[in-house]
Amino acid sequence: MNFKKMALVSAMGMVMFAGAANAADQGHGQVFFDGSIIDAPCSLNSDSEKIDVHFDEVSNVLLQNGGTNDGQTDPEDIIINLENCSVKTGATVETTFTGAQGGQGKSSLGITGTAKGASIILTDGKSAPITLGEATDGQAIQNGHNTLKFAAYLKGDGASSTIIPGTFSAVADFTLAYP
Repeated sequence: MNFKKMALVSAMGMVMFAGAANAADQGHGQVFFDGSIIDAPCSLNSDSEKIDVHFDEVSNVLLQNGGTNDGQTDPEDIIINLENCSVKTGATVETTFTGAQGGQGKSSLGITGTAKGASIILTDGKSAPITLGEATDGQAIQNGHNTLKFAAYLKGDGASSTIIPGTFSAVADFTLAYP
């Protein structure tokens, strides 16, 4: 290779290197991955790992049995989605909800915050109240995608309890079992 060609190749290399060295940072970042591997025939959809249930503003009069719904709100749906199920015929899943007990016993979830005198009632797919800490009746599941349907409503704790307006929150944990 003659000297002129070698000089030209060297000059082009320096220009390309200089351009790369002076390039502006146009954004960068990292991607973090986490999860868990579970011993179960179904995977829990990531949207079902943390479910938010929002009650609209609720009148204290409704919760004092002054409304038309026996002192309770209309139910809000709770949907748990299972994916990639690989099960035998006749397989079922049981769901157990746990949390702080409310003013109506084991079938009520206590609220925290400035509001007082009401509890959250969790119900199964047949609208029957769920007892905290006890497994629900098994729901049949099949291969592939399955949807577990529950609901919750806010209910006044009864005539002997004063409804105090304010904000509230509550947390119920759930576990799945495949008997």
